[in-house]
Amino acid sequence: MRKKIAQFQKVSLKQFMDDWIATFGNRPDQIITEIYNDIKLPKRATSGSAGYDFFSPIDFILQPNETIKIPTGIRCKIDDDWVLKCYPRSGLGFKYRLQLNNTVGIIDSDYFYSDNEGHIFVKLTNDTNERRTVELKAGIGFMQGIFVEYGITVDDDVQMERNGGFGSTSN
Repeated sequence: MRKKIAQFQKVSLKQFMDDWIATFGNRPDQIITEIYNDIKLPKRATSGSAGYDFFSPIDFILQPNETIKIPTGIRCKIDDDWVLKCYPRSGLGFKYRLQLNNTVGIIDSDYFYSDNEGHIFVKLTNDTNERRTVELKAGIGFMQGIFVEYGITVDDDVQMERNGGFGSTSN
């Protein structure tokens, strides 16, 4: 039997609104609330799927070489010694060369407790060399997350605790 080691949740509406406005600029609260209410938690497509599909909260179009940063509205509570690794959905990568800008998104277990509620963002680029446009509708899977167990070295003695998002663990 597979280990049950994590749980997806939505971030709070306030956190989503703050992050949405910081990313896309001010929009009426009603529109942001509607987007938030329609967010679907990640899920596996089949019982044999390793990846949990993340669904786009908005419609978007990416022309060749365009980039978009998307606040997903999702956070994930993960047991210690596990990490969530995020990749583009296979078909989108194969058909369009849709890429995560950091190649693989790493969501550590302590990210859940950050000041931003562990809000998972995605930055995507249409890296096509065939001049193909990527068009996705809200509610369509665009990224997949896979949980992986990891170990540490025998002489590890890290004491630092996270409080923040991207780059928050850099010294």
